[in-house]
Amino acid sequence: MNKTNPKPAGEELRVPKDLGKALAAAPEAKAKWSDLTPIARRDFISWIDSAKQPETRKRRIERACSMLAAGKRRPCCYSIVSFDLYTALNSTPKAKAQWSDLTPIERRDFISWMDSDKEPVVHKRRIEKACVMLSAGKRRP
Repeated sequence: MNKTNPKPAGEELRVPKDLGKALAAAPEAKAKWSDLTPIARRDFISWIDSAKQPETRKRRIERACSMLAAGKRRPCCYSIVSFDLYTALNSTPKAKAQWSDLTPIERRDFISWMDSDKEPVVHKRRIEKACVMLSAGKRRP
């Protein structure tokens, strides 16, 4: 998977080679992986790909296999990006670049702010406003 151009949530992603090898070595995790939705797989792959250091990536792959074998269907401690936000970021390159540079805590803060209002119209406006803020270089809502 290319970090800068991941496929939309509905399309199947290619499993990175290192994750594929780890899953092949852990049959129980591989069986659970096969049972995940494409969106859940995308979340695991995005979580793994967001590691900046090779050691962190390796730990995340090991942890993903452990979580899968234990029946977890989503990566722990990872802010789930809604498809609406994912689409908005893809259509706003500056916002997407800034999003990639945010820490997990900063991402969580943006997501919490956007998700704090369940009214669909307000939620959509917050996503648009977040893209404007990110494009302007802001790191917090």
